[in-house]
Amino acid sequence: MKTIHIVIIILVVVVVGVVISTISDSSTYVNFAEAARKPNKEFHVIGTLSPGKDLIYDAENNPNEFIFYMLDQDGVERKIVYHNSKPQDFERSEQVVIIGSMMNDSVFEAKSLLLKCPSKYNDQEQPEKFREQNFGSAE
Repeated sequence: MKTIHIVIIILVVVVVGVVISTISDSSTYVNFAEAARKPNKEFHVIGTLSPGKDLIYDAENNPNEFIFYMLDQDGVERKIVYHNSKPQDFERSEQVVIIGSMMNDSVFEAKSLLLKCPSKYNDQEQPEKFREQNFGSAE
């Protein structure tokens, strides 16, 4: 067998290995009900903070535990345990994506969080003098 054939076979094996590992590590977007069906599998869940529920974070006693409640897109509420510090401006987030797995039917353990914060460029929030100006127009 020629050296070029051996190199091509090794390259094909490496590419197949990378594809298989990427597929097995990828997680999907689900709701809490689907995540509860497979408690050991990692999922992404999109939702919003539960209104009226407390955010539990004690930086002095346990800085690596943040607990909050979230509603998924179907309106189902679950307790979320995040083993890291509370993100800055977490309360202001419009939407939260949690990545992790269900511990049991009522608790989701998040490994990481992604936040969608409100836009600071909303037209309603801009001062009146900036909305009236027409920057860069050629008259």
